[in-house]
Amino acid sequence: MRDTDMTATADDGLPLMGALSLPAGPGPHPAVLLLHGSGRLDRDANSRGLRMELGPPLATALASRGIAALRYDRRGVGATSGDWRATGFTDNTRDADAALRALAARPDIRADAIGVIGHSEGAVHAMSLGSNPLVRAVVLLAGYARRGEDALRWQAGMIARDLPAPVRPLLRALGSRHLARIKATSTDVARVHGLPVNARWFREMLGHDPRADLANIQAPVLAITGDKDVQVDPADLDEIRRLVPGEAEVHRIPDLTHLLRRDPGRPSVRAYRRLLRRPVDPDLLAQVTGWLEARIADSR
Repeated sequence: MRDTDMTATADDGLPLMGALSLPAGPGPHPAVLLLHGSGRLDRDANSRGLRMELGPPLATALASRGIAALRYDRRGVGATSGDWRATGFTDNTRDADAALRALAARPDIRADAIGVIGHSEGAVHAMSLGSNPLVRAVVLLAGYARRGEDALRWQAGMIARDLPAPVRPLLRALGSRHLARIKATSTDVARVHGLPVNARWFREMLGHDPRADLANIQAPVLAITGDKDVQVDPADLDEIRRLVPGEAEVHRIPDLTHLLRRDPGRPSVRAYRRLLRRPVDPDLLAQVTGWLEARIADSR
């Protein structure tokens, strides 16, 4: 495998800086666009606080199957300029679409054999791309199938379980007040409880319902969520399978967490730093790349 710098130009002209991992051998190659979760994440799904380190193992596993992989830094992160806090949820969707078009336009990539892998928020953007004729396969890792506000409230309820019982009602009250203040804003960035937040991203995410996108997907879908996920309800897999009009393969993986690492213990965000010292689950990587190989690498 070899990595080469790649730039995708967003609709407003902003260069999205990224890396294209190419498998050994002559092209053109089938390829996959990688879309990561929420937050100030770089091309490898890393932030200052938490290093998800999802991009490199996925790219390596895909290359071993003869599939190229593109990943890029979000606006205001890594080598991509811009203001992360002023970037909206819909900006992220449009940027993903621009990256998809740039990938398909390369002479070393097969435009008829492109897939997309999305994790968490990235899975929701992958649902939006699923109706694009360029997309021949969609992988949803920990993707939700309900209105964004409902998904966020479910997540907050699961996280609150780890707090002392007397504190839980206070957290729920603060969470509701926080959301109400965000929804009342009208600027890209706003101060909520004294802290600057990317208010437009929140407003757009809270109101977005991915179910219409799921119903319009024209490519086969693989959806995987761990049964230890405390950020996305694994039960949404049933809704994904119900809504996708074509092939939809869903898996609820025992002990798999939102971080795509396994944990046999009680699921909790408190375990995240410990889990991130482990590699991404190798069985998950094999399952995803094997499924994609059968649908895009062997499609010629």
